[in-house]
Amino acid sequence: MPEPAMPAAPVLPAALAGELRAAGLDAEAVAAVAAAALAEDLAGGIDETTAATVPAATTGQAALVARSPGVVAGLAVVRVVFWLVSAELLTVELTADGGRVAAGQTLLTVSGPVGPILTAERTALNLLCHLSGVATLTRQWADAVAGTRASIRDTRKTTPGLRALEKYAVRCGGGRNHRMALSDAALIKDNHVAAAGSVAAAFAAVRARAPGLPLEVECDTLDQVAEALAAGAGQILLDNFTVPQMAEAVQLAAGRALLEASGGLTLASARAVAGTGVDYLAVGALTHSAPALDIGLDLVQTS
Repeated sequence: MPEPAMPAAPVLPAALAGELRAAGLDAEAVAAVAAAALAEDLAGGIDETTAATVPAATTGQAALVARSPGVVAGLAVVRVVFWLVSAELLTVELTADGGRVAAGQTLLTVSGPVGPILTAERTALNLLCHLSGVATLTRQWADAVAGTRASIRDTRKTTPGLRALEKYAVRCGGGRNHRMALSDAALIKDNHVAAAGSVAAAFAAVRARAPGLPLEVECDTLDQVAEALAAGAGQILLDNFTVPQMAEAVQLAAGRALLEASGGLTLASARAVAGTGVDYLAVGALTHSAPALDIGLDLVQTS
């Protein structure tokens, strides 16, 4: 029996789709995520509470307001959510993704039929609070290493289905993206080394299969760093190295490879790690452990 066809992603207004593409996002993919989130919230039915309490003719305006200071990310995604619920809703951004916001600051207003505003509220906030939380945490890490040569990079430790949006939020917070998927870069880890027999053997195998693919080698010891350098590695991940070991690895590499610190990193230690001369700090917590930024929706006017 053939598999049922997946529904096509909603076609967004050209201007909104263009804003998403300008931010490095796939407009169809964002629309699909927002539509799936709304479908999950409605579960094939309607918003019973809103239907019972809000007359259909009621119009008004609501404000998305930051309850805590942070960095905002996902405003265009919120606009997609509101548009999907009702094309009659008009949204106006009062800040921009990547901007620092204060507690009490209005981020976006939405006006039109109140029923659709309230139906979209939770889905819009779920996405905006999460993405802004990722951006806020990333900014804290980026600020911690400011003035050093090091940049903050994310990992693939992302929420299934939200990787592109979470990595976008990392960029909004001043971080940099590592690979998006397993196919766009190679990262030789300990299990690959075990399977291949050595760092050099694993490196040679990847290079033989994909000569032009970006390639990074994870190393657990300084001896492995030396082996990776000898093999010609241009990027090396220092896994769970101490700060003195990282400094020694920087001296050993002597500019021949980009070095990335990973494992056991904390905000408190970030500056000391960056001070060793590594090029990147890989921080999985940016996406897997960022607390949501507290943002609420307030009705400010009805008629």
